[in-house]
Amino acid sequence: MATKPSIPKGTRDFSPVEMAKRNYIFNTIREVYHLYGFQQIETPSMEMLSTLMGKYGEEGDKLLFKIQNSGDYFSGLTDEELLSRNATKLASKFCEKGLRYDLTVPFARYVVMHRDKITFPFKRYQIQPVWRADRPQKGRYREFYQCDADVVGSDSLLNEVELMQIIDTVFTRFGIRVCIKINNRKILSGIAEIIGEADKIVDITVAIDKLDKIGPDNVNAELKEKGISDEAIGKLQPIILLSGNNEEKLSTLKEVLVNSETGLKGVEESEFILSTLKNLGLKNEMELDLTLARGLNYYTGAIFEVKALDVQIGSITGGGRYDNLTGVFGMSGVSGVGISFGADRIFDVLNQLDLYPKEAVNSTQLLFINFGEKEAAFSLEVLLQVRAAGIRAEIFPDAGKMKKQMGYANSKAIPFVALVGENEMNEGKVTLKNMETGEQKLVSPKELISELN
Repeated sequence: MATKPSIPKGTRDFSPVEMAKRNYIFNTIREVYHLYGFQQIETPSMEMLSTLMGKYGEEGDKLLFKIQNSGDYFSGLTDEELLSRNATKLASKFCEKGLRYDLTVPFARYVVMHRDKITFPFKRYQIQPVWRADRPQKGRYREFYQCDADVVGSDSLLNEVELMQIIDTVFTRFGIRVCIKINNRKILSGIAEIIGEADKIVDITVAIDKLDKIGPDNVNAELKEKGISDEAIGKLQPIILLSGNNEEKLSTLKEVLVNSETGLKGVEESEFILSTLKNLGLKNEMELDLTLARGLNYYTGAIFEVKALDVQIGSITGGGRYDNLTGVFGMSGVSGVGISFGADRIFDVLNQLDLYPKEAVNSTQLLFINFGEKEAAFSLEVLLQVRAAGIRAEIFPDAGKMKKQMGYANSKAIPFVALVGENEMNEGKVTLKNMETGEQKLVSPKELISELN
């Protein structure tokens, strides 16, 4: 007996209806990116591991899918190495490539490799899948799409402002209410500095990034585990749990970070972004959130995260400034800032809130019923005109029972059906049936097109 096929955990098949929904998401994001002057590129699914390793922190490195070398990958290994059963060491010997973890590091590699052909500032977007060897759970997949937009070659905070406008525009078009959270890694560095733990900035940010998930007590326990003193942990509490509106938080931070030049620079940058956006009529809420740390090591300035307000799910968009990223590939001094829409999580949110427009989900608008050879030939001529007018239409390929053909139209949620019999052919017309109301009318091809448009 044949084994029942399956797919890896954390991956999904998508039906035609689901693909229509996904394409609605991709097309909406793509249209908004184009509005702001971004151009599309693509990079390979796999990168050299040397490109990926060390760019996402220790936790990120563990989540990289490594690709086994082809051929005799044992040939370069000694018996001692094989018997050691050291998975990490062995993998480094026979895996030279890995599936990309995100789109930002491959983009940085792309910029370095193609620098002579790029005009700066370079505004690119990329819509492609990424892979993470994570534990699958609700809203977290091993294979998922990201929809990134990045600007490199400009230090201007207007880039951050425009990226926030893009986020606001996209979610307004989707009809999803969100909170756009903003912070700055310079503020976090300043906080680490004034509590006397400047060298533990990575440990602090990784821990407080988990505040929403594990709560303050567990965050404090993790900080203690990392060797951060009780005194420093005590000083940290009132800072990361600041309350009030954005202006009040910024005002308090100016006082708290008065002795940290780095921290005050982060406050100044955040103040510019928030005050500029306040005058641009955003539809969604912007919140300065000091617990937002984004665990990835390459962020150096503003950081962003987007939470859906009406659905319990993780971050659905994130990003930030990463001034030093291209430096690891031998190209220093190139500033960058970007965002990434989590298409799969947005898909789940739109499903839960039932926010898909009908026209985005229904693929075929009109089905011609097939009554026989002569009727089909007549229908094909009308179909030419209908499709030329941009109407998505098809003809049932087999001259079968009417009930079966109508059932096909219902199963595909096709809103209109065209009936062509002897009477219709004699008049050069078709009978148009509205599948929702049941109403029927005899129309010419021109009238048919007018009705559907």
